[in-house]
Amino acid sequence: MDQAGLGPSDRSPGLSERYAVIGNPVSHSRSPWIHARFAEQTAQKIEYGTLLSPVADFAATVGGFRAAGGRGLNVTLPFKEEAFALVDELSPRARAAGAVNTLIFSVGAMRGDNTDGCGLIRDVAANQGFGIAGRRVLLLGAGGAARGVLLPLLEESPAVITIANRTLDKANRMVGSLPPTWRGVPIVCGYSELEGQSFDLVINATSAGLGDTPLVLPRNLYLPGSLAYDMVYGRETAFLRAALAGGAARSSDGLGMLVEQAAESFFLWRGVRPVTATVLAALRAA
Repeated sequence: MDQAGLGPSDRSPGLSERYAVIGNPVSHSRSPWIHARFAEQTAQKIEYGTLLSPVADFAATVGGFRAAGGRGLNVTLPFKEEAFALVDELSPRARAAGAVNTLIFSVGAMRGDNTDGCGLIRDVAANQGFGIAGRRVLLLGAGGAARGVLLPLLEESPAVITIANRTLDKANRMVGSLPPTWRGVPIVCGYSELEGQSFDLVINATSAGLGDTPLVLPRNLYLPGSLAYDMVYGRETAFLRAALAGGAARSSDGLGMLVEQAAESFFLWRGVRPVTATVLAALRAA
């Protein structure tokens, strides 16, 4: 079996193979455009579309797509946790995240992976040129978005990683889901307990990026040369505006993370890693 989850006999020479992003809603997704560019660049014969699933019929919709010859799916809201429960095999990063955003179909098995965390890391490290090793990192939030990136962040060996959330129990449960080696490493606190602390990298993984009201955070949160990163993309969020006003040296939305996590999914399916820089530049220009 190759790295994309498909053995040589699984593929049909000369025929386009079908992939899609499944969600509800899903028509707004940029994934079809992104994967079309990846396919052109790598000379892969694929078709990639959108798949709207009724909220109550996710498993049946996935099963129908697979039975019709579909090779894999990206999973978006609100189905990532349901996908986690549906698969036969989980990658370590999907297990730590408690959520699946990539389904890989092979003969006799459906594998689940989560590419969100590596997408974030590649965007921060490669596109932003910001190394995480030895840095002080603050992760805001303890929901699904935060769970998806926590283990990959830890694997980059930051000096400190702090998780701040309104509900400490939820943050502690997230840490408890990590592999045993990592469970004692992140520091968990409430937002008010950030007073007097400062960080090199502050990542907003809360839903606050979707609204116009910034999180209430202490002043002096940002060290010199720091980066503020919002996982929401396509807009300058209230969090990013407040971060720049509060001392962050620079900021970024999550558009690069979107492209990089898509590239990882493409690699899992096809065994070929696309170059993301030109795709990201074209998407930003658009």
